[in-house]
Amino acid sequence: MVLTAIPVGFVAGLFGIGGGLITVPFLFYIFGSLEFDQSYIMHLAVGTSFAIIVPTSIASVLTHHKFNAVDVNIVKSYGIHVIIGVIFGAIFAASLDTKSLILFFTTVIYLLAIYLLFIKEKETQINLKISFLTKMIFGFAVGFISAPMGIGGAIMNVPILKFFGYSINRAIGSSAAIGFFIAVFGAFGFLILGSFLKTNLPLSIGFVNIPAFLIFIPITTIMARVGASTVHKI
Repeated sequence: MVLTAIPVGFVAGLFGIGGGLITVPFLFYIFGSLEFDQSYIMHLAVGTSFAIIVPTSIASVLTHHKFNAVDVNIVKSYGIHVIIGVIFGAIFAASLDTKSLILFFTTVIYLLAIYLLFIKEKETQINLKISFLTKMIFGFAVGFISAPMGIGGAIMNVPILKFFGYSINRAIGSSAAIGFFIAVFGAFGFLILGSFLKTNLPLSIGFVNIPAFLIFIPITTIMARVGASTVHKI
């Protein structure tokens, strides 16, 4: 877990992501090898990932903020729609069995990979106004998709903000801040839903595994600061 926490924290700070794309598959493997209830190991991996992202994103955001790379206005006006999406996404995730949740996770990963591989983004200095409807649609979609995956959403939010004219640094910093709210509501949702379903998973509260959380956070928070500082030196 320690070796996994190092790159998770670093990329979280460097790219404004939560690190869930690395954390969730790793935790799924660990929980599976420990013979946890197979019906909920993916849910546990996702919920624990969100819990880990909370302190990690705080460390990342504070560092990005020092470099004036966090747009508070977009975080507030866009973030509220993301939060609504997360709430509905968490409920949707709880309704799925492990196989369906894995299928959802894998499908989105492939779609995002295809986008990142084949779509060429052009740098632009034009700041386009983001309408309320656009914020609502994109925000809800990002939140809804992020919730069943245990991610901070930056892999979607950074390209979105860049499209609307944000510099890469401000897109990363603002996405990290939005990712904090995704993680808070995601972790809380999976904690509550896991408790409601009475899963009784070992050393866990709802769908959040406490030992994994405690092992990850000291390392990811330190490395997130390192990653966030690095991006502003490039």
